[in-house]
Amino acid sequence: MKSGLAASPTPLAHILGLGFGVAVIFGGTVGVGILRLPGTIAGQLRSFWPIMLVWVAGGCYALLGAVSVAELGAAMPQAGGFHVYAKRAFGAGVGFAVGWADWLNNCAVVAYAAAAAAEYTVALVPGVASRQTSIALAVLFLFCALHWIGLRPSSSIQKLTSSVTAITFLSLAAACLPHPAPSNAPTLRDGFARSGGLLQMLVPIVAALRAIVVTYDGWYEAIYFTEEDTDAAKHLPRAMIGGVVLVMGLYLLMNLAFLHVLPIPALAASRLPAADAASIVFPAWSGRFVTVLSLLTLLSLINAVLLGAPRILLAIGRDGLFSQRAVQVSAGGTPRAALLLSAATAAIFIASGKFEDIIAAAAILVAALYCVNYIAVLVLRRREPEMARPFHAWGYPLTTILVLSCSLIFLIAAVHDDLVSALRAAMLLAVAAPAYAWMRWRRRVPGRS
Repeated sequence: MKSGLAASPTPLAHILGLGFGVAVIFGGTVGVGILRLPGTIAGQLRSFWPIMLVWVAGGCYALLGAVSVAELGAAMPQAGGFHVYAKRAFGAGVGFAVGWADWLNNCAVVAYAAAAAAEYTVALVPGVASRQTSIALAVLFLFCALHWIGLRPSSSIQKLTSSVTAITFLSLAAACLPHPAPSNAPTLRDGFARSGGLLQMLVPIVAALRAIVVTYDGWYEAIYFTEEDTDAAKHLPRAMIGGVVLVMGLYLLMNLAFLHVLPIPALAASRLPAADAASIVFPAWSGRFVTVLSLLTLLSLINAVLLGAPRILLAIGRDGLFSQRAVQVSAGGTPRAALLLSAATAAIFIASGKFEDIIAAAAILVAALYCVNYIAVLVLRRREPEMARPFHAWGYPLTTILVLSCSLIFLIAAVHDDLVSALRAAMLLAVAAPAYAWMRWRRRVPGRS
């Protein structure tokens, strides 16, 4: 086992390009949420234009975040993403806490996606219903084995799964749009009258925005791989901005497709609008189509997030705040020890069934993580004006301040609405303090590594 992990101190492979950046953002963002959430949003807003506008607003929020974070990523093209930026702006302690929260969230997301993929596998093959946990662990093992081989095959799989997922989504939309549109959908005026006017619609609009922002989470996935990009300064901003625009376009198209075949009351009552829409345009095999589409999105998500998580540990290890095995990279470009630990943590979450609680808590930490990094953009602009910045955030400082303000509002609302998860998040973050202190002590003691 030791020889398997003790790979030569090979640097990370520089083989990734713009195509991978867009693919990993698409795969890390587009999930089952777009298949389910349009019904919830329709139930809250009950009118065509407010529904479409909140999806546009959510995309603009993600785009503003991408523009700000792309400045940091292009200026500091290192593995580790948010951890690297927070450390540069606020010191090693904050950087460690951000990296810890980010890594834990990634592991929980992998666990959640693997468990959900097992559920959809059971829906396709009911005979394996009693082995759902085993299937989830098997899915995790297969992706771990793929990544163990090297970055080249795993990056190719990401481009393949993202492309197939996009094509499948587009096929559903293309089948919906020529279908005769329902004639009994409420108008914009009807929606305002029913809700009591524009001001009283603000509450459901804000609630809808918070839900939609979650479906855009993942827009930053390319930042973990800048060190492996052949030209990060050029590719990262294009991948992040282009990736967000691509996802926003897909989300708007899918909402148009659902609204085209389903009256708004029917859409509002639907728990899975994609299945209801597919039952109209693909009546013979609609259920299986949507199940396969859901499974594709999850496999793409697992591959993207499991690729990123080990690179966070690698960055922490480079700071001397983790085992030096975490910085060892195989000849194929994989930080194998970091990969094993990330996969093992996800497997523990799967086996325990507690990953949903971890995700709820980690989601609050990630909202705080966003705020820390937007502040980092402002701090580094002021403190290090001479830093080489191949890309500058558009509209700075107004755009960065705007996305920071929105993130703070979402964070406060999340804490207010779920105090239990907020307390769990505080406990998870508190664990980082003694861990950081111990790692610093361990680094100072001679003979320890």
